[in-house]
Amino acid sequence: MSTRKITLFALFPLIALLVTACTQETQNKFSRAVQNWTGTNGVLEIYAGEKLVKRFVEIDKLSTAVSTNGSTPRPYRFGYGVLDSNLNLQNDPDESKVYFEFSDYSTSYVFYEKPGKKG
Repeated sequence: MSTRKITLFALFPLIALLVTACTQETQNKFSRAVQNWTGTNGVLEIYAGEKLVKRFVEIDKLSTAVSTNGSTPRPYRFGYGVLDSNLNLQNDPDESKVYFEFSDYSTSYVFYEKPGKKG
């Protein structure tokens, strides 16, 4: 085994120890950073009452806006995704990627990872 492989192998327990020593919030931030880096196939559905009115597909991540003078979160989220105009959960040729924002206070929404085909 090369010295480099041994060094990398020895670092894994140290990294595990550091992660477990962090607060739950820090662990959540780390988890989100890894997920954001690896990406997800997210779906955002916007509702008016019980009716689905907008859907965005192929979202890599949702971000919470942060104030310009500090780290205070703003009451809205934003991201990029394909506007699914016909609500069929697919990126059709006539649909394009768009930027979107929505309020945490007044918007009924569900965000989830689009299930893939099994087998």
